[in-house]
Amino acid sequence: MTSAFYDYVRGLSDEVPAGYTENGMRLYRHLVYLGADQMLGGYFPDVKQTLGDESWRSLLCAFIQSSAWQSHFYGDMTDEFIEFLKQQAAG
Repeated sequence: MTSAFYDYVRGLSDEVPAGYTENGMRLYRHLVYLGADQMLGGYFPDVKQTLGDESWRSLLCAFIQSSAWQSHFYGDMTDEFIEFLKQQAAG
């Protein structure tokens, strides 16, 4: 997979990478968001509830876009999300 693929999935680009369909890439982007939402919403239910749906979605999208998360396992992202929240609070 190329950097163009990851940029699309993270929402950094809307240009569909060569060799992929637009519908397939939109689905993949959505699945990444859903996986992050389920994992992080499960670990941080109070944050999700306090923010409300719209703000939580914005926060997750910002996290996914800025993340350097490399693991294929959603459970590995919780520490990185905590660091992201610290940066957001500081900045």
